[in-house]
Amino acid sequence: MEPQQRSPFLAVEGNIELKTPLVKVPSRLPLPGSRCKRGPDRMEDVLEPEKKRTRGLGTATRFAPPHLRASVLTALPQTQGRSTAPKVPKRTGPRCPTAATTVLKNQKPGPAVPAQKPGTAASPKPGGKKPGKRPAWDLKGQLCDLKAELKGYRERTQTLDQENQQLRDQLREAQQQAMALGAERRTLEGELAQVRAQAEHGQQELGTLSARVLELEERLGTQENLVQVLQKEQLGLQEERRRLATRLEEQERRLQASEAALSGSQVEVASLREETAAQAAVLAERAERLHGLEMERRRLHNQLQELKGNIRVFCRVRPALPGEPSPPPGFLLFPSGPAGPLDPPTHLSLLRSDERRGTLSGVPAPPTRHDFSFDRVFPPESGQDEVFEEIAMLVQSALDGYPVCIFAYGQTGSGKTFTMEGGPGGDPQVEGLIPRALRHLFSVAQELRSQGWNYRFVASYVEIYNETVRDLLATKARKGQGGDCEIHRAGPGSEELTVTNARYVPVSCEREVEALLHLARQNRAVARTAQNERSSRSHSVFQLQISGEHAGRGLQCGAPLNLVDLAGSERLDPGLVLGPGERERLRETQAINSSLSTLGLVIMALSNKEPHVPYRNSKLTYLLQNSLGGSAKMLMFVNISPLEENVSETLNSLRFASKVNQCVIGTAQANRK
Repeated sequence: MEPQQRSPFLAVEGNIELKTPLVKVPSRLPLPGSRCKRGPDRMEDVLEPEKKRTRGLGTATRFAPPHLRASVLTALPQTQGRSTAPKVPKRTGPRCPTAATTVLKNQKPGPAVPAQKPGTAASPKPGGKKPGKRPAWDLKGQLCDLKAELKGYRERTQTLDQENQQLRDQLREAQQQAMALGAERRTLEGELAQVRAQAEHGQQELGTLSARVLELEERLGTQENLVQVLQKEQLGLQEERRRLATRLEEQERRLQASEAALSGSQVEVASLREETAAQAAVLAERAERLHGLEMERRRLHNQLQELKGNIRVFCRVRPALPGEPSPPPGFLLFPSGPAGPLDPPTHLSLLRSDERRGTLSGVPAPPTRHDFSFDRVFPPESGQDEVFEEIAMLVQSALDGYPVCIFAYGQTGSGKTFTMEGGPGGDPQVEGLIPRALRHLFSVAQELRSQGWNYRFVASYVEIYNETVRDLLATKARKGQGGDCEIHRAGPGSEELTVTNARYVPVSCEREVEALLHLARQNRAVARTAQNERSSRSHSVFQLQISGEHAGRGLQCGAPLNLVDLAGSERLDPGLVLGPGERERLRETQAINSSLSTLGLVIMALSNKEPHVPYRNSKLTYLLQNSLGGSAKMLMFVNISPLEENVSETLNSLRFASKVNQCVIGTAQANRK
């Protein structure tokens, strides 16, 4: 709805008001016939120019407020023998300050009656018959009467001049207000035109609203139907409200019971807080003791690993694969340990028969028995979990800050890759040492978190093929773009080695490790050889850089864990005719055997405490030099085949492993800060 328009006449009525109220001055005008030099007639002549100026103000000057009209009439003189000027009745209409000018114009003042002082006789009236006329001879008395009358006229003249000046001031103010009202009248006329335009616009809107009303009436019918539906719903809701009110009362009763129980619980909580404070002190003491026990555990754990040897050699015999001939009885023997059959085997016996050898009588020579002793021997029936259980404590040494390096050595097809990475298909039973080791490290790191230790793991995976370092974690987008991979120091004066242009991936869970292993299998160099359908033709090195920190005590430790799958070793046949493909295999085999020989020389040099260790003779030993020295723990798996046809390669592998097993490296030291 449009707001109600204000009437222009109401606006004029509210604005017509004198800024300065007229002053009511009582006066007495002189009697007619007197000798007053300035009477009412002359005062009207003086006021006549002001009347002429006020005639052009329009009809707005014809209204006068009652209080101004009354003051002007009171100020007019009274005539002789008449009563005071008739009072104009009060009007309840709007007041106009220009009414004083209108009154002065239409009404002439009569002769005023001279005021008498109390207690004195009235003065003789001029121009009339004087009572008690003095005798003609009393000139002095007549002169006194004339002086007294002249004095009275002068006083009245002075009073009338003052009243005249006041009326002129009031008239000037009334004219100013009349001019303001004229301007306001013009403004109101503009507003009236605007109101008329608004009225026309309102008529148009009225037609629109009428159509709208019809539309709303139709909607009202629809809404009434909806209201009936809602009323039915309201009845249902009221019933629901009553049901909820009942439930609310029940809940309030339960709340009161709970509050009572809470007050009791608060008392109990206060006592529990005191107990908690005491227990916190006990926990702090036990945390200190636990830290000491953890340090002692690490020390004893390291001593235990040192007693087992900083260089250990395990021998694992793979089972015969489907389609392969079963090994003859007695070909491989696993003698029991000193404690009997329950003691894990540590010895291996191999029987070799040579048909080319014979006695003078022509009888074949008896088979030759070769006995080997290692730190542990795993028969063909040993599973992956049994193998990892034996090295789990060594893997944990990497968390304690000791560099750890685990090799898988042997001829091609002896099960080295299966031992390190596991079998295909993601079967948990055939998982290799790499995923099992990282799962174990993640689990132990999570347990040590409660003691204040935080660990970070960064993985890399490279291969060394023909003395060239390749990144096995390079994606298709990065292949050929990062440049050659080279081995360099991490920084000036740093002993840590890093591979340039290789990916170093932070890992924190098993799923991330599985993705890295899957990518590495796709990128690794393999080829078919005489001994294996799919032989690894490179050394793969999985490096896990472990860094731990105890923020509360300011302790730090860091060490690498190296899990190395060495390329398969094969003996060269000098009488073999070589084609283009065989020449490539020949170069691979020569590079593999050269790096394996360098590995043996490095281990022997470390064992003999030689001043020079030939790390740089091979990229493999140069990359692993920080995990082969006296501050590291090393373990070698020698993998052999159970087949009699591979007996020559098996003997070479066992002899190499026996030499390594006889080496002794100095005491390992943890990398702590």
